[in-house]
Amino acid sequence: MALSALALCARALLALGAQPISSLDDGTAEAEIAANLYPGTRDALLARHPWSFATGQTSLARLAAQPVADFLYAYALPPGFLRVLSAGYPLRGRGLDYRIFEQRLHSNAAEVTLTYLFRPDESVFPPYFAAALTARLAAEFCIPLTENGARLQQLLGMAEAEMRLAKAIDSQQAPPRAIENFPLIAVRR
Repeated sequence: MALSALALCARALLALGAQPISSLDDGTAEAEIAANLYPGTRDALLARHPWSFATGQTSLARLAAQPVADFLYAYALPPGFLRVLSAGYPLRGRGLDYRIFEQRLHSNAAEVTLTYLFRPDESVFPPYFAAALTARLAAEFCIPLTENGARLQQLLGMAEAEMRLAKAIDSQQAPPRAIENFPLIAVRR
C-alpha cells in the first residue's frame, strides 16, 4: 500500500487508541487535529536528519537582484526546500561560503551546487521513517485528543526510540565520510 498523509495520520490515531479517519477534512475532531498538525510535524522530522530519501543536489538559478551586502550573488532555493546540507562549486557539492537570507542563498560564487533536504512525496517514505513519523504523530495528537499528560510522555519516549532507530538505519545507506582537512591528522603526516 502506498503511503499518504491520510494513511500516516490514520495509523497514528490507531496507535493512540482514537478512531481512524477516512479523510483529512471529514469534519471530525480527529481529522481537524490531523490536518493541522501533520504538515509541520512531517517537515520537522524530515529536517532533523540528512535522510537519504529526502536529500537532493541541484545547480541553483542565480537571481537578477544582487544582495545588499556581504555577498555578490543571490540564488533561488529549489521547490520543497527544507534545509541546506552543504553548498559547493560545480562537480563538488560542498566547500562554499554561503548564507541563507529571506529564502535565498547568498554567495560570492558565480555558480552554486546545493546539497539539501527537500519534502518528498509520502509514497517514497521508507518503512523506518514512516514508523518514526507515525509514532511522533501519535504523540502530537495525544494532548488535543486525550488530554492525558502521562500518556503523552510515554508516546514521546516511543517516538524518540523510533527516531533513533530510523536514523541508525538511514545512516547505513552510505559509507561513513572520511575526516578531511583536520589539523591533527595533517601534523602526523
